[in-house]
Amino acid sequence: MEDQKRSRVVLAPCPDYEEEKVYRALREGLGLLGGIGAFAGPGERVLIKPNLVRRADVSRAVTTHPAVLAAVARLLREAGVTDVAAGDSCGIGTAADAAAGAGIQKALKPYGVPVIEFTGAGKIPFDGVQAGSFYLSREVLEADALINVCKMKTHALERVTGAVKNLYGCVHGLHKAKGHTQYPSADSFARMLVDLNRLVKPRLHIMDGIVAMEGNGPTSGDPVSMGVLLISEDPVALDSVFCRLIHLDPRMVPTNYHGEKMGLGFWQEENICLLTPGQDGPEELSMDEAVRRYGREAFRVDRRKARTGLWVRLARVFNLFQKRPYVDKNLCVKCGICVESCPVEGKALHFADGRKEPPVYDYKKCIRCFCCQEMCPHKAIKVK
Repeated sequence: MEDQKRSRVVLAPCPDYEEEKVYRALREGLGLLGGIGAFAGPGERVLIKPNLVRRADVSRAVTTHPAVLAAVARLLREAGVTDVAAGDSCGIGTAADAAAGAGIQKALKPYGVPVIEFTGAGKIPFDGVQAGSFYLSREVLEADALINVCKMKTHALERVTGAVKNLYGCVHGLHKAKGHTQYPSADSFARMLVDLNRLVKPRLHIMDGIVAMEGNGPTSGDPVSMGVLLISEDPVALDSVFCRLIHLDPRMVPTNYHGEKMGLGFWQEENICLLTPGQDGPEELSMDEAVRRYGREAFRVDRRKARTGLWVRLARVFNLFQKRPYVDKNLCVKCGICVESCPVEGKALHFADGRKEPPVYDYKKCIRCFCCQEMCPHKAIKVK
């Protein structure tokens, strides 16, 4: 990242997921950055990293949409790239199952792009600001070029999940859950994510914001049309434009604030060059104009200011005034996935009487990582 150089973010409008519309929008958008060939070429092993957190119907906006992934695969093939795969390490189930549930395998098949399961490669030392090592997936380490294709969604811990957060899927299997216990606060977790981005160095970030998720994200929220694809080499700038579009101050998102502080990218508006395809070539948009055209002020996201200093320390000691998950008994089917996904030793929630009643929390153990809320497939866990 050069101090005097603004980070380019492309906003490519796209009204829906009709395959040709998505392909044209992505091709034109990438053209403003030099085309897909500027980020991957023939002879390289390319890995596409979508958001495949768990199996869910594509209409719920939980995963990256298959039409966006198909467009990326098609453009890579047209650029002469032959060694291409898509993969993830999911929170629940396998990447193949999550991809099949959303129709991703079917969409990628015409381009010969398999969906692979990330496997462990061992502990990788890293002299990070927050993290000293990562348990990375072998497929990530072996790739020449990593392309991050994330989803525009809300997140209980970090407010939003986008380009920076999506790379957490590069950490293998159960080590993702352990990471929540190692880095339990929003700030420490964000710094770890920034370290991870600095280690794996994706060449390109693409955000599927054609239909986003608002409310109880990243898996139990509600789909909402935003009609955009965001593209950038800078994940912090990309996530910051996402924040501007939903009228959220970018610095309120820990991955943005720490991302700029740690040298990963820029969140401040004056350091971002926002481009969009125009009739006569590239058009530079002011952030205000982008928000006017494509923003959504009513987007449901946590906008409350975080408490700091002595107040926070006292609140933690006395377990007061903190966000916490709770079970909506009217929606809970007692499947137990929330209990299984809890990373805390001894579990912070359990079934008190077999499975006759929904699980209950022991908030003295709960670290507020919201893994339970993220993994619940029935929208039964909410945050208050």
